[in-house]
Amino acid sequence: MSYAIIGFGKIGHALARAFARNGIDVSVATTRDPASFAYDAAEIGPKIIPKTLAEAIKADIIFLAVRFESYPEVAKALSNWKGKTIIDAMNTLAPLEELDGLPSSAVVAKAFTGARLVKGFNHLASAVLDQDPAVHGGRRVVFLASDDNSAAEEIGALAENLGFSPIKLGGLSQGGLLVHSRGNIWGQLIFKDLVKFD
Repeated sequence: MSYAIIGFGKIGHALARAFARNGIDVSVATTRDPASFAYDAAEIGPKIIPKTLAEAIKADIIFLAVRFESYPEVAKALSNWKGKTIIDAMNTLAPLEELDGLPSSAVVAKAFTGARLVKGFNHLASAVLDQDPAVHGGRRVVFLASDDNSAAEEIGALAENLGFSPIKLGGLSQGGLLVHSRGNIWGQLIFKDLVKFD
């Protein structure tokens, strides 16, 4: 299984560090030349591999960590995303009316034709996501929502490999809304820093 992170801002860096802590290879890409962020990637660790967008989207599992306004540009990189699992780690302040009343993840899912989409890793602030998820003998929770149960299971297993405790919230229309940031109304679980103990 191969992994990529598209977007290398605060969330992209935090996700890359999670991979580095666990010795898992991950490609990182932006719309810029990989040389422009190669130093940042090397500082995180040797498992963080700078690539072009065209190279990175060859991965099986792809984290979307770009600004919400930029996801359509990424979506255009392939005409069909069949066989890919996309993790929507983005947030937007756009009100639901601008998103046709849908949670942002459902809007994103439409753009990535053929992909299996999981909303996840977005509810934690970047400074929290950046920390080791092992907390006081427990593991930091990440919420996952998807209309594809097998995709949610797959990303749940990845979350565990990265040291987190995944909690599945159901489909995008229910679970996606719980972790959706929008206008002056916030999903009930957005930015909640929870720890699960076995």
